[in-house]
Amino acid sequence: MKAVVLTAYGDVDKLELREMPDPRAGSGAIVVRMAGASINPVDWKMRSGQARARFPVEFPGILGRDASGRVVEVGKGVNAFAMGDRVLGLVTGAYAELVAAPAEAWGKIPTGLDLAEAGALPLVLLTGVQLIDAIEPTERDTVLVTGAAGSVGRAAVFAAKERGARVWAGVRASQRAEGATVGADAVVALDDDADLAKLPVFDAIGDTVGGDVIKKLFARVKAGGVLGSTVGEPVGARERGLVVRAFMAHPDSAMLAKYAAAVAERKLTIPIAMKLPLASAAEGQTLAEKKHPGGKVLLLG
Repeated sequence: MKAVVLTAYGDVDKLELREMPDPRAGSGAIVVRMAGASINPVDWKMRSGQARARFPVEFPGILGRDASGRVVEVGKGVNAFAMGDRVLGLVTGAYAELVAAPAEAWGKIPTGLDLAEAGALPLVLLTGVQLIDAIEPTERDTVLVTGAAGSVGRAAVFAAKERGARVWAGVRASQRAEGATVGADAVVALDDDADLAKLPVFDAIGDTVGGDVIKKLFARVKAGGVLGSTVGEPVGARERGLVVRAFMAHPDSAMLAKYAAAVAERKLTIPIAMKLPLASAAEGQTLAEKKHPGGKVLLLG
């Protein structure tokens, strides 16, 4: 099979299209012919070596956490999937024509969802929904989601509204109009001091941004309130009396299928900014990392 491999830590010039051995479906796993694989921040953090402590790469390594396509091989003991099934999954090694992963990493693509475009969904859907699971809002709670105009933030807003929470969408000032489309009850520009001064006290924050943004918001969470984070535990949060729940997304076949159905039914929108051939993975990473295209960059198999 053809795959885009990382030959060493560094810039996008370390990504090469190569012929690699076809993966096989081990016990409990399936192999999928990739139709779509999206680019996520973890990809360029792994490429550069920034994420090597959590996600070390054995060179030559194949990046990519999202994949969609059709099942072409079913391993021993797998009953949930059959040859030809349309699936999407949170995997490793998605920048390739063939992707192997355990069956529990995959969910079935619902009717009405494009086969390739489904590849934009797994990591952002699972991360956003599991972020809200981490902060556990109730119907009485007021919640802020930072980075709400991003794909993870959109999924988090949707999941929080499902729980009946009152949700504020935290965005940049330049994203106010976009923030108004994500389904939140209110929108706040987190880089606007006048907006910040008007914020209520929140029961919980679901943070997808980190850095100085979240530090400015510590005082806006009630004592004993919950701070969930997809970008690591923020320094100083526990000292302010907050309950901190930092996590990394994990596979969940049922959850993935459920929220992919919400996208298929147009209840939740995850924008796709552009589609590129697999061989253009380096170009795609450059665009996604530095130019903020306003949606997912999707590689096509």
